[in-house]
Amino acid sequence: MVTVAENIVRTLRANEIDRVYGIPGDSLNGFTDALRKDGTIRWLHVRHEESAAFAAAADAAIIGDLAVVAGSCGPGNLHLINGLFDAQRSRVPVLAIAAQIPTNEIGTGYFQETHPQELFRECSVYAEYVADPVQMPRVLEIAMRAAIEERGVAVVVIPGDVALAEIPAHRTTVIERTRPTVVPNADELDKAAQLLNECDRVTILAGAGVEGAHDEVVALADKLGAPIVHALRGKEFIEHDNPFDVGMTGLLGFASGYRAMEAAETLLVLGSDFPYEQFYPEDATTIQVDIRGKQLGKRHPLDLGLVGDVKATTDALLPLIDAKRDRSHVDDAVAHYKKTRAKLDELAVPTKGDNPIHPQYLARLLDEAATDEAIFTADVGSPTVWAARYLTMNGRRRLIGSFTHGSMANALMHGIGAQTAQPDRQVVALAGDGGLAMMLGELITLTQNKLPVKTIVVNNSSLNFVELEMKAAGFVTYATDLDNPNFAAVAEALGIFARRVERSEDLPDAVAEVLAHDGPALLDVVTERQELSMPPAVSAEQVKGFALYAIRTVMSGRGDELLDLARANWRQLF
Repeated sequence: MVTVAENIVRTLRANEIDRVYGIPGDSLNGFTDALRKDGTIRWLHVRHEESAAFAAAADAAIIGDLAVVAGSCGPGNLHLINGLFDAQRSRVPVLAIAAQIPTNEIGTGYFQETHPQELFRECSVYAEYVADPVQMPRVLEIAMRAAIEERGVAVVVIPGDVALAEIPAHRTTVIERTRPTVVPNADELDKAAQLLNECDRVTILAGAGVEGAHDEVVALADKLGAPIVHALRGKEFIEHDNPFDVGMTGLLGFASGYRAMEAAETLLVLGSDFPYEQFYPEDATTIQVDIRGKQLGKRHPLDLGLVGDVKATTDALLPLIDAKRDRSHVDDAVAHYKKTRAKLDELAVPTKGDNPIHPQYLARLLDEAATDEAIFTADVGSPTVWAARYLTMNGRRRLIGSFTHGSMANALMHGIGAQTAQPDRQVVALAGDGGLAMMLGELITLTQNKLPVKTIVVNNSSLNFVELEMKAAGFVTYATDLDNPNFAAVAEALGIFARRVERSEDLPDAVAEVLAHDGPALLDVVTERQELSMPPAVSAEQVKGFALYAIRTVMSGRGDELLDLARANWRQLF
C-alpha cells in the first residue's frame, strides 16, 4: 500500500514532471516527504508562493506542457492566487496542489482555515476538494487532464491527513496529449473567402493563437496583399521573417500598426483576444478565427466568426483566396512602418554627459547583445513598452510577461521559471525598479537554486507607467516616487554579480559583461524618469489631460517637472 501523497508523486513522475515549485509547510509534509523518498522530482524552493506560481506559469509557457506548484494550507496557498491568475489568463497548463487543514477541523474556524476550492474557482478550469482517499487518484487525473486540454490552471485541494492516508486503489495514469485539428466547415470557409475576395484592403491582426502557424499566415497575407499587425502576445510568433509585418497596435504599439488597422476595409483577426475596442476600425468588415468559440465577437462586433485553430483554418482558406493584384494597401502600410521604425530607432540613442540614460537605448543594447535563443521576461509597465518596441524576435527567442493579467513584479518571477525550464538558455529579466523591489527576496532564489538569470533593472526612481497614466488623465503625479537603494550593491550582498550604470558611455560594456557572466547577474541602470512612451494615436482627451496636468503642476509649485519633461522628450515631440 502507498499513501495518497506517494501516489501523487508517482503519477507526476509517470507524466515526466521533474520539478515542483513552492515553499514547504506542515500541511504539505506528506507530499514533500514523498518527493524526498522518490528522489527524481526536484523541489524548486522559492521565497514567496506567488513567485512559485509565476515561475510555474513561465515554465509551462516555455515547455508548452504541464508545470506543478504546491502551497501549504491557508496563507501558503492563498499566496499562489496572483500567479495562478496569470497562468489562467495566459492559457498555460499548471497543476496547483493546495494543502488544507486537518479534515476533522474544517468548518470550525481552525488555525489557518480557508476554503481554497472556492477561492481558486475564478482562476482555474478545475478546482476540487479531496475529502476522502477513495477520491484519489481519480481527482488528480481529472485535474491534470483539465489543465492540459483546457490550457489553464487545475487545483487539487487536499488536507494533510488525507495526503498521509493509504490509498485503496493505487494506479498511475499517463495523460496522453491530444492534438486535434479544428477547421470551420466548408460553408463557413466559403463565406470567409467571399468576404476577403470582395474587398481591396485587408489587414490581419495576429495574436498568440498564431503560434505554430507563422508560414501559413504569411502566405495568406501575401495572397491577400495584407499587412500583418500583431498584438503583444503575438509578437514572438509572427514578427520574424515577415515581409508584411507593420508592428504592433494598442497603447504600447506603433503608429504604423494603428494606421494599417484604420485603413482596412476588412479586418481578419487570427487567434487574438486584443482587448482595446478603441483600436479596432469602426466601419470595417470583421472576421475572427479562434479555437475558443466563446471568444468570437467578445471584443468587437463581427461579420463572421469561425471556430478553428489558426494553422489549419488558414491552410484551408488559402486555396479559396484570389491573389490580389493591387498591392497598394500592403505596400503603403509597410513603407509607413519602415518610417515609424526608423523614428523609434532614432530615440534609442545615448545621452550626453551625466544625463539619465534613455530606456530605449538600454533595450536596444540588450537586443543587440542577447543570444539568438534568449528568453526575455518583462515587467508590466514601461519595461513591457521597451520590450515590445525594441526587442527583436527571430522564431527562436521568447518573450514572456503578464501581458493579459497585468501584474507588477512578474519579470524576475517568470525568469525563475523560464531558467528552470531551459537551464542552458540565456534568460534576461527586464525589471522595473518598483517591480523588483516588490519581490526583491527572489534574488536569493536565484543564488540558492544556481539559476543564471540576468536581471536588468530599469531604475527611474518611480512607478513610471503609473505616472504617465496620471499625466494623460490630467492629474499631478502623486505617491509614485521610489526611494531606491543601489540595487547593484544589494545584489552583491546577496552573492550576485552586479554592475550599476549612470552614464550612457558606460552602458555597452556593462551590458556585455553582465550578459556574459557565468551565473546570476544584475545590471542596475539609472534611466530617464520623464521619458514618454507615446501611444500610436494621441486622443483629444489625452491632449486635454496633458494640458490639465501642465496647468495643475505649475499651480502646485512643481513647474520644474515640466522643464524636465520637455528636456527628456524634445527629440520625439519635435
